[in-house]
Amino acid sequence: MSNPFDDRAASFHVLRNEEAQHSLWPAGLPVPAGWSVVLDERPYDECVAYVDTHWADIRPRGLAARTGAAVPGREDA
Repeated sequence: MSNPFDDRAASFHVLRNEEAQHSLWPAGLPVPAGWSVVLDERPYDECVAYVDTHWADIRPRGLAARTGAAVPGREDA
């Protein structure tokens, strides 16, 4: 069986956790605890573009809050 995370022809979700970290997740797999879907099933390239736009500051939310101002482009909502 091939790895569903490597199949760029498959559909993905974009997930986000409480620390505002993002993940591409194969659409056919259950969403793990602690993560929420922020972009519903889309092609791989659309998901990557979403992450590039909405996760400019890759620091976990808690670390960013302790170490300085938010970086423009970061969406913490």
